[in-house]
Amino acid sequence: MAAVTAAVSVPTSTSSSSLGRIALERATFPCPDRSASFQKTFFGGRLNNSDAALLFARVRTVPLNYRQSVKAQVTTEAPATTKVVKISKKNEEGVVVNKYKPKTPYIGRVLLNTKITADDAPGETWHMVFSTEGELPYREGQSIGVIPTGIDKNGKPHKLRLYSIASSALGDFGDSKTVSLCVKRLVYTNDQGEVVKGVCSNFLCDLKPGEEVTITGPVGKEMLMPVDPNATIIMLATGTGIAPFRGYLWKMFFEKHPDYKFNGLAWLFLGVPTSSSLIYKEEFEKMKEKSPDKIRVDFAVSREQTNEKGEKMYIQTRMGEYAKELWGLFKKENTYVYMCGLKGMEKGIDDIITSLAAEEGIDWNEYKRQMKKSERWNVEVY
Repeated sequence: MAAVTAAVSVPTSTSSSSLGRIALERATFPCPDRSASFQKTFFGGRLNNSDAALLFARVRTVPLNYRQSVKAQVTTEAPATTKVVKISKKNEEGVVVNKYKPKTPYIGRVLLNTKITADDAPGETWHMVFSTEGELPYREGQSIGVIPTGIDKNGKPHKLRLYSIASSALGDFGDSKTVSLCVKRLVYTNDQGEVVKGVCSNFLCDLKPGEEVTITGPVGKEMLMPVDPNATIIMLATGTGIAPFRGYLWKMFFEKHPDYKFNGLAWLFLGVPTSSSLIYKEEFEKMKEKSPDKIRVDFAVSREQTNEKGEKMYIQTRMGEYAKELWGLFKKENTYVYMCGLKGMEKGIDDIITSLAAEEGIDWNEYKRQMKKSERWNVEVY
């Protein structure tokens, strides 16, 4: 509905006989029938021709020593717009982010800290549980920050490091009062032959029960689980990238929830260098015993296994053995892919799927972008 308003001011006295041109604001009349143009321009044709002619004639005779103004405004009422609210497919409702910050952290205590890799594994991985007393609400797939004690080489307090949470929202003890991490101790020799120890990883791996740990967060929404209990969830992990997926799997197979019962398919691919590096293997085996039709687990042990071509068995190599089946699942709207671990993993998966997609005339990179847009392709790599 268009609302038209017009304001025309004319002098009440004609004492001056000087006549001049009239300047009409933001309007010109190129056609011979100026009165018709006048009424069309300023009144949208709402005056009849005789009234428009009289008004136009009066305006034309306005002396120059008077201020003339003819103003017209045509406004169209825009239809009411409704803000589109995006409904996430993930478990985002009520999720807490950044409750604790570096200047106002949460101080938890170590309840458990144990090495979970074998003694001959190339590197140590530790599983640790911290008390939260229910004050650090988080969801499966989120992360927390840890601020190690001490100061850096510049004499300043250490900055926080982020770690993916390795427990379900209920925690390892099932009372929502703990949070768990899975941490690999970083130790390496640099080019100068010096042994370098990662500040935060060694701080965490060396913690003893009863000691305090400074925590921030929780943070992150990228790796939150899908709401759909019938979804196919494909999890791709290397090393400690297994952390968020342990939380997923505990919720799916070890816990009971009044509003969630998993009836889909959980398919885990885990890549490690040696079999002595495999972590949480016993837990996965119990899940398979409990729900054999709902979970699949495939390990890729790069230093011990090879494929038919004699190539080392990396995670993408193992996935290549199921390439057509995986591509078929990727095309389903209720399939969600989550990736956590080493950055190079994603390229290897691209190499597997690109040719299969091309056979169907599909550009894999574009298809993957659409999966990301619809929250079905989720990546957290380092």
